[in-house]
Amino acid sequence: MLTREGCPTNALAIKDALEALEGKWKLLILFALSSGPKRFKELSKAVGSITDKTLSAELKRLEMNKLIKRDVHDTFPPTVEYSITPHGMSLENVMDALHFWGLAHRKKIMKD
Repeated sequence: MLTREGCPTNALAIKDALEALEGKWKLLILFALSSGPKRFKELSKAVGSITDKTLSAELKRLEMNKLIKRDVHDTFPPTVEYSITPHGMSLENVMDALHFWGLAHRKKIMKD
């Protein structure tokens, strides 16, 4: 369990995590890739209303943070597949927790 002791160090770790996952798309991309590798257009459809430019930028950031990998297959034309890395899969519990919290939150705000 996270304690408040040594707060500057803990705050720095949380800051690093938030910077790696900042924005509304990164967790959705990781969630889409958690079911298996996808090509760019498959990923675009799975994520939803993201523009190609934004998806491309987010994929580059996720790759830079070693959360996904980009595989270029030697075909004509070349095909590119994106997949989640073991480091990215380490966020599975975080994504599950956010999923269940989101369901409960939606239920609560729809009820009130």
